[in-house]
Amino acid sequence: MRDFIAIDFETANQEPSSVCSVGAVMVRNGQVADSFYSLIQPEPNYYNYWCQRVHGLSQHDTDPAPVFSKVWQQLEERTAGVYFSGQPTIDDLRYQIASIPFVAHNARFDEGCLKAAFRVYQMDYPDYRFYDTLAASRRQFGHALPNHQLHTVAAACGYNLTQHHHALADAEACATIALYIL
Repeated sequence: MRDFIAIDFETANQEPSSVCSVGAVMVRNGQVADSFYSLIQPEPNYYNYWCQRVHGLSQHDTDPAPVFSKVWQQLEERTAGVYFSGQPTIDDLRYQIASIPFVAHNARFDEGCLKAAFRVYQMDYPDYRFYDTLAASRRQFGHALPNHQLHTVAAACGYNLTQHHHALADAEACATIALYIL
C-alpha cells in the first residue's frame, strides 16, 4: 500500500462515540504527505478515570474544542488537498476520501469509534475501508515479539513511540508500521 491514511482516536469514556482527539497521517506514494491532529469535544461529554489516565486528556482540555462533525470536515478538506484536485462538494469529498483506505492499529476500535461518531452526528457513513496493522503484525512477526502492542510493533519497525496514546503520535507509529509490513 502506497496511499492510505493512518488514523488513531482517543476516547473520553467507554462509549465509542466519545472521541476526544484524532490523529491522522496521510501517506501518498509511500511517503508521509501531511498530518492532522485535533482535540474534539466528546459525545457524551464526560471523562472516566481510566480513559483519562491513559491519554491524560480531560474535560478542561476539550471543552473549547470543536465537535466531531466540524473536526471531520477539517480532516476531509485537509485530506482532499493531499489526494485530490478541484473543489468538490462536501458530500462528493466524503465519497472521494472513501476511496483511500484507512489504517489503524486494532482497526476494530478506531473504525467502531468513527462509525459511532457518524451515527451520533447523523452523518452518512461512506463505508471507509480499514486495514489493521495489529493483525498484520501478528502475521508478520508471530511469536518473534513479546506482544503486538503498538509501541512494541513500532519499535520492531524502527519507530520510537515516545508519546504513546497521543493520537497523532500513535497515527505516526501506525503509518510507519503500515509502510514496513503492508
